[in-house]
Amino acid sequence: MKRLVILLCACCGLLALTLVLLPSRARARPSSSVSGVVRLPDGSAVGGAWVRVQATLNLTFTAPDGTWTLNGVTEGQSITITAWYTGTKTAWVSVIPPASGIVITVRPYDTRDNPDYVWNTAYPDPANPTLGCGHCMVPAFPEWQRTAHAGAGVNPRFFSLYNGTDISNTTTIAPGYKLDFPDTAGNCAACHAPAASANAPLDTDMNTLAGVNREGVFCEFCHKVGDVYLDPQTNRPYANAPGVLSLRLYRAYAGDQIFFGSLDDVTRRVSYLPLEKKSQFCAPCHQFAFLGTPIYQSYREWQESPYPAAGIECQTCHMPPGTSPTFVLPEKGGLARDPSRLASHQDLGLKDPAFMQSTVAMTLTAVYVNANLEVVVTLTNVGAGHHVPTDSPLRHMLLVVAATDGQGRALALRNGATVPTWGGNLAGRPGKGYAKILRDAITGESPVVNYWKPTLIASDNRLPARGADTTTYTFASPSDSTPAQVTATLVFRRAFQALEQARGWQPSDIVMAQKSATPTERVYRFHLPWVSK
Repeated sequence: MKRLVILLCACCGLLALTLVLLPSRARARPSSSVSGVVRLPDGSAVGGAWVRVQATLNLTFTAPDGTWTLNGVTEGQSITITAWYTGTKTAWVSVIPPASGIVITVRPYDTRDNPDYVWNTAYPDPANPTLGCGHCMVPAFPEWQRTAHAGAGVNPRFFSLYNGTDISNTTTIAPGYKLDFPDTAGNCAACHAPAASANAPLDTDMNTLAGVNREGVFCEFCHKVGDVYLDPQTNRPYANAPGVLSLRLYRAYAGDQIFFGSLDDVTRRVSYLPLEKKSQFCAPCHQFAFLGTPIYQSYREWQESPYPAAGIECQTCHMPPGTSPTFVLPEKGGLARDPSRLASHQDLGLKDPAFMQSTVAMTLTAVYVNANLEVVVTLTNVGAGHHVPTDSPLRHMLLVVAATDGQGRALALRNGATVPTWGGNLAGRPGKGYAKILRDAITGESPVVNYWKPTLIASDNRLPARGADTTTYTFASPSDSTPAQVTATLVFRRAFQALEQARGWQPSDIVMAQKSATPTERVYRFHLPWVSK
């Protein structure tokens, strides 16, 4: 009995311990709320301001009288409340819920632009950790560093065309902008070096770039853009205002600073700019003409595609959210957020073959028809919100269709298109070229790449967004009983091969799509001339 009592006591003791500990572990702080008002420095209320628990999805908007309430916050746990309104810097206050009567004052930023502003480098300086975005902005900085934007001010291919030289910029090879207009700078810097050309967009020689201006389209430049000038009739940049000419900059004066970003709850001298998430932000450098001929037209192509109605912007594809919950290193004060709120700075494009390959789909069918082999190839732009290829008219795609017998011998093409002469080593093969081809308006030469001179569009058969193109090729059937082998390959090139070879550019081929088939189906067709159409 005594033993039993001891066991019971032991059990009771364990039970008591369980009853005490479990509720303690399961007990959560009760949900609470905070409330207050958003005002301007003069005391006036701000209606429609964004109020958020920083780094969370807990967001509300102020009533016309500036009041707000945030529910679902944890009682007794300190939080930071941020407030933002158009034309102001993000403001914030730390509180411990429950709390009420909180006043957050949002302050308008300076709307002047300082032409004497000294730009900050994107690259970290080991000797000065207060300079250079790369010290803190990870993973954004290394992503940007690999992009075409980062190389816009030093791209050797660009300088080869700008100066009319080989890739080393030493041997003269026409054409070249500076060969045709040696005493002018041109407007190239308006996009390739916008910070350098901000004060002189039509008079900045790319060969004179130095320091931070050689960083191309760098971090601080984009985050100093506060607005874009667009023609209200077309919602596109004005034809005579490429690049920085269509951008409203906010370069701060001494003692002040302002950056624009895609988050409304960053409290480091930042103002939220919804425009950064819109295609209009990209338009000034991806929509303009030379001497009246439309050359770079990605933005207009997107405008006229099904993508805007679907809510798909340039940034949706080219700057997709990454997996990192921070855009600033935690040890530098970075806060964890929902990764879906953080756009990557990958600027996906020509440097990313997998991204390029995701834009075009191919279907291939091959059947024997009477004594011939009929091949049908369909290409569809499934992933790009603009034409493929787009922007620079040097870019093009070549479809090559090959049919061989069982011994690997090429079957004769009896009917169907062939790759045009500008297709380089692929010219004359069964297939097709896809490009915007320019013709010199004076000499009639085509294709040409000197679009800084008067040119006309000789042809344009690129694939528009969601558009498709089907071509048919008829080959002779194999002379023996062995099966034929058919392969269709779509190749993307950044420039015409003759131009690349003459200037020493590295080959740029990207295999966009490829399909193969071994036809077995036979179809017999008969022509009955006496049957009227």
